[in-house]
Amino acid sequence: MSCPICKKPAEKHYRPFCSKRCADIDLGKWFGEEYAVPTADQDGLEEAFEGAIKKDIPLQ
Repeated sequence: MSCPICKKPAEKHYRPFCSKRCADIDLGKWFGEEYAVPTADQDGLEEAFEGAIKKDIPLQ
């Protein structure tokens, strides 16, 4: 298995990553909303949209 960030071989301790650095990069992408989990739940989508509008979060 290779690291999804840098493609080096994964280390057992950090699996599926090769190091703490790559694990932290991946976590940062989740926090930075670069990743998203798709949903078919229309109600949840509408609630998220309404919540973003109330908080003045720019929609991309």
